[in-house]
Amino acid sequence: MKKTAPKIAASITPPVMTTEKFADLTGVTHQTVVGLIKKGHLPSIKIGRRRWVNVAAFTRELLGE
Repeated sequence: MKKTAPKIAASITPPVMTTEKFADLTGVTHQTVVGLIKKGHLPSIKIGRRRWVNVAAFTRELLGE
């Protein structure tokens, strides 16, 4: 009998995402996300003309690393 590996669902979070996508995933408004970035409560980076939420840095902050 051949053994097969169990199927495991994995969710991969990208290191950065648009402010719109972050707002959709967290259930807050886009304006709230922009405000949190402006106040320094949400890490972000600017790539070109767009502001991106730095999800990797945010996750590290939440985990206390």
